[in-house]
Amino acid sequence: MPHAELPQDDTPTFRGEKLFVNDGLLRPDQVGALKESSADLSTQELRRRYDQDGYIFLKGLLPREDVLKAREEYFKMLAPSGVLKPGTSAVDGIFDDAKDKADFPGIGAGVADGNGKPGVATSEKFVDLALDAHYADWYKETFCKHPVLRDTIARISGWGDKTLGVKRSLLRNNTPGNKAIGVHYDQIFLRHGEPTSFTAWVPMGDVSLTGGGLIYLENGHTLGREVEGEFTRKAKDSGLSDEETKNAFNQNMLSTGLLADGPRQYSDTFSRRWLVTSYDAGDVVLHNSYAIHASTMNYDPNNVIRVGTDLRFVDASRPWDKRWDKDYSFNDGV
Repeated sequence: MPHAELPQDDTPTFRGEKLFVNDGLLRPDQVGALKESSADLSTQELRRRYDQDGYIFLKGLLPREDVLKAREEYFKMLAPSGVLKPGTSAVDGIFDDAKDKADFPGIGAGVADGNGKPGVATSEKFVDLALDAHYADWYKETFCKHPVLRDTIARISGWGDKTLGVKRSLLRNNTPGNKAIGVHYDQIFLRHGEPTSFTAWVPMGDVSLTGGGLIYLENGHTLGREVEGEFTRKAKDSGLSDEETKNAFNQNMLSTGLLADGPRQYSDTFSRRWLVTSYDAGDVVLHNSYAIHASTMNYDPNNVIRVGTDLRFVDASRPWDKRWDKDYSFNDGV
């Protein structure tokens, strides 16, 4: 029996599978399918979809072998922590279900201050290695700067040669049964710049439907823009300066900056569905700075560890959040 045992419930969520989030099982009426797009579509059509939906899900954008090579390098780095099942290959990233999942927490999930070091003393080696991966050449100099990704964003954004991939990125793993990422939109953490950035969420490996992939709130970019506008209005009415406003957290957000910890309740509150899918190595989702998203919990049937990275791109000729002009570190104030 898998170490991360599924909570009990009889109702499948989507396509015969049960999708769990931090606050329980998503109901069938709370989910829909994430729309697929091909990078071969015209630039005009891709931009139309991006503006209309707040995202575009590009199937097979990156060469599969490039993604799997990065995945292999990642788990070679993390292997000394004991996270991998003995006798399995690094590229497969199979969790050792004989271990306690609490010893292998993901960066960015379930931390009280949002950007602190997760876990307890027993998880220190795993967490430190996961942080070190951000600084490895195979990641920051090769994977994050993949020319196909940059060229695609340069084309869709219209920025061309002004397209800049910012240094700070979030390389996250999600071991089976551990807490998922809560509900948020990226402008919350990029308020020192214009709301024009592109985020590329890149799954580093295949992610099954129940494997902890990202989920997007249907038309969540319109809601995100409304939330941000309401926050700005209240901040000004309360007499906060522009700088204080940038550094303040919305009273409707958690201390972590998240809109909510639980996607299930958030769906009910705003009567909007979560759009879900499985992902293949090479897929990329581009989303705008107001697109509301979260992730499911990882209950992959084969105990596959979900790994993905958030890469941000900006127009270098316009004001952008320079706090992101550095590599990720714990408690870095962003």
